[in-house]
Amino acid sequence: MHIEPGILSGAKIAAANLAAIALVAAQAPQLLRKPQRLLRTLLAALFFSVFMQSFHTPAGASELHFIGAMPIYLTLGFVPTLLGFGLGLLLQGVVFEPADLLHLGVNFLSLAVPLLALHATLGRRLAAGAATRIGAVLKLDAAYYAGVALMVGFWLAMGEVATPFAEWTAFAAAYLPVVLIEPVFTVAAVRLLQSQAHRPLVQLCFAVPARG
Repeated sequence: MHIEPGILSGAKIAAANLAAIALVAAQAPQLLRKPQRLLRTLLAALFFSVFMQSFHTPAGASELHFIGAMPIYLTLGFVPTLLGFGLGLLLQGVVFEPADLLHLGVNFLSLAVPLLALHATLGRRLAAGAATRIGAVLKLDAAYYAGVALMVGFWLAMGEVATPFAEWTAFAAAYLPVVLIEPVFTVAAVRLLQSQAHRPLVQLCFAVPARG
């Protein structure tokens, strides 16, 4: 879901960075209301970074990554996931790809806007009692990664250089295996945490969904 350097103008990158800062600033006070969310944000950034670095390959107009969005969202919560995406992208840029820091705001919004939309709609309705049902998690994954693909298409449409539509469709189609595989991983992770939910450390570190 990376947007490569040279596609967007400096003004559009600056606008994206301002929008990303505003979104982070709007959610950051939630960390003060529940201090355990700070720990969960750090865990979200760690898991997200490990997932991102574990698998990535060129796909059409962008790159295919294993993001691990739903296992992170369903076990750590909305705010830690949102802020963890930003922190994780920052850390990965500093450690692995300094050139990506230029598009930090752009790439963050590509992940954060679909998550925000998902949480406001399907997420609140399905996440509570459906985290151990493959079908329900599949719906969440499909909606989220469709949103990511649309965000990448949005940035490409705003680019200074025209990107063939076929390249975007190749990128979007490449996420289909992730949509199909990630729910299995998510349900396994949730069930494992539910089996250990009585442990204080698990209660501190994770927002374990209730058994459906």
